[in-house]
Amino acid sequence: MSDITNSLLDRLGHFLARRLQRESSGYQPYTPSDPETLHRTLQPGDILLVEGNQRLSAAIKYLTQSTWSHSALFVGDALPEPADGSERPRLIEVNLGDGCVAVPLSKYRTYNTRICRPSGLTPDDRDAIVTFMMGRLGLKYDMRNVLDLLRYFLPAPPVPVRWRRRLIALGSGDPTRAICSSLIAQAFQSVAYPILPRVVHMPGQASAESTYSRREILQIRHHSLFTPRDFDLSPYFQIVKPTLAFGFDYKSLQWAEKEAEARVEAGKEPG
Repeated sequence: MSDITNSLLDRLGHFLARRLQRESSGYQPYTPSDPETLHRTLQPGDILLVEGNQRLSAAIKYLTQSTWSHSALFVGDALPEPADGSERPRLIEVNLGDGCVAVPLSKYRTYNTRICRPSGLTPDDRDAIVTFMMGRLGLKYDMRNVLDLLRYFLPAPPVPVRWRRRLIALGSGDPTRAICSSLIAQAFQSVAYPILPRVVHMPGQASAESTYSRREILQIRHHSLFTPRDFDLSPYFQIVKPTLAFGFDYKSLQWAEKEAEARVEAGKEPG
């Protein structure tokens, strides 16, 4: 392929990427994330799921039938403080067009988020996962695979639900990994930590009676098939909610209705 053709495809790819990254208007999170609370709650190796509001996010949420369209890995203080005095980046993620980058927690201040924590992960494996992601910082993806990008412009492709996940992994270009969960899945697979292993029965198992012959084999799927919702559905990741992590007393909640009733009873306001 000529240099001129490559240049044209690259520019077209970046144009499509910018269109896919446009945010939808009117997005209102139910529980906006507080960066300070997230910082106190998150641990290195935790995955932060995000409900995005980009055009790409809408496509991923439709294809995966999930609220979550983006994922990032929390690395704690592994990255240095910025020289300009700005907020320290503590998340590593993959963005369409930008590749693998580090961002601060405040980036998702106005989004719904969920924390997924790998259960029983050893300190050495935790460090290995963080090191894996840090080693991919600056990795750029080839935007010349235009066909890989075009699939996300179909708002509701007429494809059965069971095949929609395959649409995300369709193609051979790097934009396939634009949904970010792929690189995180690779990091966990590098230490043999399961996410959603597929259970495969051995031939003849249905009629076998011994425990050994009924044993199931867990097969690790290819990383390109993992999506953000898989960390939420995984039986190996604990869901951590910041509002509950440090104790929750429902008696301390201030209800507007009760306050109004109290003011009425005190004669401060008409009934």
